[in-house]
Amino acid sequence: MTISLPRGTDLTDRAAAVLAEAAAARATVVLAGHVQPDADALGSTLALAEGLRRRGARVLATFPDPFTLPPSLGWLPGAEGLVPSSAVPASPGVFVSLDAASPARLGELAGLLDGAATSVVVDHHASNPGFGDVRVVDPAAPATVVLVADLLDGLGVPLDERLATCLYAGLAADTGSFRFGNTRPDTHDLAARLLATGIDHAMISQRLFDTAPFGWLGLLSVVAGRAVLEADVGVGLVWTWSSTAEAAEHGLPGEQLEALVDVVRSTQEADVACVLKGQDDGSWSVSLRSRGATDVARVAMALGGGGHTLAAGCTSHEDREATMRAIRRELSAGA
Repeated sequence: MTISLPRGTDLTDRAAAVLAEAAAARATVVLAGHVQPDADALGSTLALAEGLRRRGARVLATFPDPFTLPPSLGWLPGAEGLVPSSAVPASPGVFVSLDAASPARLGELAGLLDGAATSVVVDHHASNPGFGDVRVVDPAAPATVVLVADLLDGLGVPLDERLATCLYAGLAADTGSFRFGNTRPDTHDLAARLLATGIDHAMISQRLFDTAPFGWLGLLSVVAGRAVLEADVGVGLVWTWSSTAEAAEHGLPGEQLEALVDVVRSTQEADVACVLKGQDDGSWSVSLRSRGATDVARVAMALGGGGHTLAAGCTSHEDREATMRAIRRELSAGA
């Protein structure tokens, strides 16, 4: 039976009950965030994994290949206990998907949605199509860690500095340090709860946002220098591109490309910012951001991806020019 669980209802308590029952039975619970996890996916996974361990569950936390964490996330409490996806059983008692907008975002772990006795999906993406046996999906939540905090409350696990560090990292990242429009009054209420545990919020923000290798400056200068402004596309488009190979030329891992869109999005004359990131397999990973007038989730979904109204993405297997033509077409169609 499939149960959809809006946040803040008795049905959310049902999700916590499913997890509590698994913990009481000492069942194996596998948790995973999406491929190439960000702070929200990883913070959600690590916090819920630790909470379930405290309730007595047998927990394995993982994420899809490539199984490499960037330095900006590898310091999160519990990251050292992550296991490769090859180490998890094919038929655990419970599988929990965290922050994955679709089964495809789970990579090789998507099979656990059917292989597990019960699958639980915890997510906040507006484009989530609905999958898994038990769904805690709330597009109004600014981050998946908000839903995890609710589940920890339902499990009776008190927040402490270790849990709060993971949760705060995801909350700060997905709200842009509380600058984005998804920030609500209760977002600050949760932040206050997390701060009250004694976390070093300045250190967390510094590691997430203000620390990069020197090579980042060289890459940024090149990529920003080739940016293109197309004021007549949609409500204005600014875009640029890079690749994992180019990042390597500057001594950087491919994950460093994710930060480019946060620079490009500051362009005043364009509502939409787009960064194409060439991958080793020849595909393009596309990041889209809107300043408020464009639903980029609609654009991303039309191209096989998904996300939020103001932040979305997709993968293209076309060349760069064809990928940009498709993006321009969708932006113009929605203008």
